Amino acid sequence: MSTFDNPFDPNSRLNSSGCACGRHADQDTHDRDVATQLRCAPAENEERRYEDVVASTVLRAMFPRDAARRAFLKSIGAATALGAISQFFPIKTATEVFAATGPIEKTDLKVGFIPITCATPIIMAKPMGFYEKHGLNVEVIKTAGWAVIRDKTLNKEYDAAHMLSPMPLAITMGVGSNAIPYTMPAVENINGQAITLSIKHKDKRDPKDWKGFKFAVPFDYSMHNYLLRYYLAEHGIDPDVDVQIRAVPPPEMVANLRADNIDGFLAPDPVNQRAVYDGVGFIHILSKEIWDRHPCCAFAASKEFVTGSPNTYAALLKSIIDATAFAHKPENRKQIAEAIAPANYLNQPVTVVEQVLTGTYADGLGNVKTDPNRIDFDPFPWQSFAVWIMTQMKRWGQIKGDVDYNKVAGEVFLATDTSKLMAEAGLSPPTATSKTFVVMGKTFDPSKPDEYLASFKIKKSA
Repeated sequence: MSTFDNPFDPNSRLNSSGCACGRHADQDTHDRDVATQLRCAPAENEERRYEDVVASTVLRAMFPRDAARRAFLKSIGAATALGAISQFFPIKTATEVFAATGPIEKTDLKVGFIPITCATPIIMAKPMGFYEKHGLNVEVIKTAGWAVIRDKTLNKEYDAAHMLSPMPLAITMGVGSNAIPYTMPAVENINGQAITLSIKHKDKRDPKDWKGFKFAVPFDYSMHNYLLRYYLAEHGIDPDVDVQIRAVPPPEMVANLRADNIDGFLAPDPVNQRAVYDGVGFIHILSKEIWDRHPCCAFAASKEFVTGSPNTYAALLKSIIDATAFAHKPENRKQIAEAIAPANYLNQPVTVVEQVLTGTYADGLGNVKTDPNRIDFDPFPWQSFAVWIMTQMKRWGQIKGDVDYNKVAGEVFLATDTSKLMAEAGLSPPTATSKTFVVMGKTFDPSKPDEYLASFKIKKSA
């Protein structure tokens, strides 16, 4: 369930992992068992949207299991539930605090982005007026690669940036750069990636046949790197021995595939769809088929910026939240594609961007597929996401020794897009920040990261 869906709907789920009744590994299994498809209704206006975001965090804390929340709402009704909860938690006040800020310390901002659909909310907020709505003049700057994004934000050339969700963790821990406290207040997108292979490999669909392949990922500290490694290892391929994996900036990936420098990539879109459009590749598998509703990119800023300019930060974050809520609605996706396709943003044909955002796409093998959840937008930065990422960093030798998973996750992945503002106003932030989820059929319990890590046969030798 998205953060923007109605938390007082007893037929909806606050937790996107597992199922509505809590007895199944995923919702698809639940649906097959009970032949019931749950539906969620997005908030009808901005004020209600903010109230729903705040209420979602409260209900997550009160009812970690959806079955209990659903039973509670069905027994007394949504209106009575809202009234009862408001007696001991000031939802209305919290909503007003979230919706209003003091004077903005800095109105002119620079925000860097990589030209991929993962950055959709950050990019579209400029041409569609979401920044201006909150009193900001934001210059969104197209940037060549992730190392450049990192360096320009660390050098304060950018006030905030579109980053890969593992990057703030790596920066904070001093992995690959100097250790600087960084925050990730919002996830930019979930799903939205794919493994694409050269069209010459269209008859090699079994990963066991990929020994000797050369793969590209956008960055060493990326979900792409970890998901590709996970996928290969689950098929018996050692990613450090049997194949080569190199970092290639997303805008250069299709050219490298065409030039036969690589055999494939796990990349963000629209890179995968552009390879299909150009006839040089085919989509082997969507990343959601590896881990459905996994995080990918994020809105990130230094802790110094967050604490030093809190009203600017709040206005910027609310701009992103509004844009994310708009992007979450499928009916808006074609309009968004037209807004972000031009040369100063993605520099892609509108049809390529549309295929990604709408989920109706050509796979490069002569098929037209439809998957409305190919990409989605939900800002909630579950701290269990951070814990999983750190287990993979440790699995592949990027970090060594003991890791205080919960401490780092709590410092970097801010509990929700509202928790920071609620805390500054003297309110109690929600406590439910973690959940279990399933990656390729294997359940991840964030309370047992070392056991999870020890369970893998293929990993980097200590």
